[in-house]
Amino acid sequence: MEITTLPRIVQKNVRDYPNHVAQYSKDKEEVFHPTTFAEMYNEILCYAAGLKEEGIKRGDHVGFISDNRKEWLITSFGLHCLGAADVPRGCDSMAEELAYILSFADCKTAVLENEAQLEKLLPLKSKMPLITTFIIIDNDFDKGKYSSALSGIRVLGYNEVMEKGKGIIAKDGARFIEAEIDLGKADDLATIIFTSGTTGEPKGVMLTHKNIANQAICAPSVLGNKPGDIWLAVLPVWHSFERAVQYITLYGVGALAYSKPIGKIMLADLQKVRPTYIAAVPRIWEALRAGVYRNAAASGKAGALGLFVKIAATHQRMKNLILGRIPQFKRRIVFIDAILAFLPFILLTPLRGLGNALVFKKIKAMLGGRLRAGISGGAALPQAVDAFYGAAGIVIMEGYGLTETAPVLAVRLFKHPVPETIGPQFPNMQVEIRDPDTGKEVKPGQKGVLFAKGVQVMQGYYKKPDETKKVIDDNGWFNTGDIGLRTFRGEIKLTGRAKDTIVLLGGENVEPTPIEDKIRDSIYIDHALVLGQDQKYLAALVLPNQENIETYAKENNITSMDFESLVKTPEIRELIQTEITERVNRKTGFRGFEMIFRSALISKPFEVGKELSGKQDYKRHYITDLYKKEIAELFKE
Repeated sequence: MEITTLPRIVQKNVRDYPNHVAQYSKDKEEVFHPTTFAEMYNEILCYAAGLKEEGIKRGDHVGFISDNRKEWLITSFGLHCLGAADVPRGCDSMAEELAYILSFADCKTAVLENEAQLEKLLPLKSKMPLITTFIIIDNDFDKGKYSSALSGIRVLGYNEVMEKGKGIIAKDGARFIEAEIDLGKADDLATIIFTSGTTGEPKGVMLTHKNIANQAICAPSVLGNKPGDIWLAVLPVWHSFERAVQYITLYGVGALAYSKPIGKIMLADLQKVRPTYIAAVPRIWEALRAGVYRNAAASGKAGALGLFVKIAATHQRMKNLILGRIPQFKRRIVFIDAILAFLPFILLTPLRGLGNALVFKKIKAMLGGRLRAGISGGAALPQAVDAFYGAAGIVIMEGYGLTETAPVLAVRLFKHPVPETIGPQFPNMQVEIRDPDTGKEVKPGQKGVLFAKGVQVMQGYYKKPDETKKVIDDNGWFNTGDIGLRTFRGEIKLTGRAKDTIVLLGGENVEPTPIEDKIRDSIYIDHALVLGQDQKYLAALVLPNQENIETYAKENNITSMDFESLVKTPEIRELIQTEITERVNRKTGFRGFEMIFRSALISKPFEVGKELSGKQDYKRHYITDLYKKEIAELFKE
């Protein structure tokens, strides 16, 4: 069966593997229950029938505000069966943001996870003039108390829609829904995923069934996944990374086990389902590693752990040299590498075996005991974390991509993972690394900006053709805005970001400009540069306003020799941090991960041509290089 649209993935598996498990979901007692592909397909058909009865039709855009759960896939597939597109977002999104997205995306219907989302949106119904229907997944609440606020908007329950669909299928059969699936085309719009723009206004990335399906189809040859695998799902499913993982899992006839990225919950679920794959952001991999070191310290075995990790990491590097898994940014003679590495490899093998028996076996057991590989994406994987898992004998396949590319552009190969890289480009995709000045493709080992072309590049930004033209040229090449280089064997390494978007260690995308603008509202602050790429939190480099700071110091009897000394005093540092916190918080419209946890004060004024461009924009790379010592202190633990 040709996979032209996403529902075809489930149809294929119902035909070939009807009794294989597709989902493991927990009940209120935290017990996992399986759902087979045959059972899931039946639920999808019934829900699609119910949605059709409620007026959902081909070409509709349906809002979808929910976190990970079994019903997420049922809902999304149900919409896709009818030729509708989902417009997803998480429950932690702010009300104003949701109202903007639902209105801008022309949504008439929105599926909400619970009553809390309804309460969040109803006060803003005037900003969503097209909305006529809300479908609530957890619908066990008194809808009557919202009757006046609803003012003509229908509220349906997920089970209500499902039961209606079951009745229709029981009476008329499922053929009329399958006929709708048959009408679907690869270039049909599947989803609009909103991502923040450089001005802070969300942009809707339009992805087709073909954009997303290519990853699912090609993944087994890259990731090594196969029927019967269990994937622990811990990332937000509305993000493009986890969403791609969901389809990769299902196409490979694997099962999704829904968990949460919360230490105790995730560790317990690892023991219950014993997954073979985990896709996670670097923060999660780092947290698991930190937990191992904490346990070792508590039991007085930190020294032994550190020693075995060093031995195993060295042994792994020797093994990589023998197998040709060292990144070749400069040409290497693999035969000589192998000869030089062979003796150390042999000598360290018994010690690594001892480490496996005493230490690493327990780490693998903590992860369920049968983990075949982990996938890391969303931000750069710290080298120390990468080396730790390599030492433990756990394959981590670091990948890279953007929402605009559906998202996977590159990932390490399961059979040939090359550390320090994000692997080669994904099948059916082209990646060029170009000189930012000439636009010409550079040679291996030389840095440049990554451009991508192929079946996964988005249709464009919804209702923003000018923004689309800024990133996709007439030949279909998408400018990722990221800087990297290619090895002589084709693997890619990222070295920085040409655009301003910050990606935190947890995978959260942060646009610094709106935060910086807000901070500069303070009379005590001239400039603020928000930092945090590949870090756990955001920090800021701040240039205070000299006149106002000196006035404040005089009024509060703060003495110093000069301005440089003044900004180093505890009183001024506290003042600036308070000014930042008062402006960047949840009450002023920012999310938890957008708050500034630390700040460093500098005293030298910014100059055009140095810290500032001719348009007074920050020359971020110049500033971060100039103050790299101060910035390093901001993120020191």
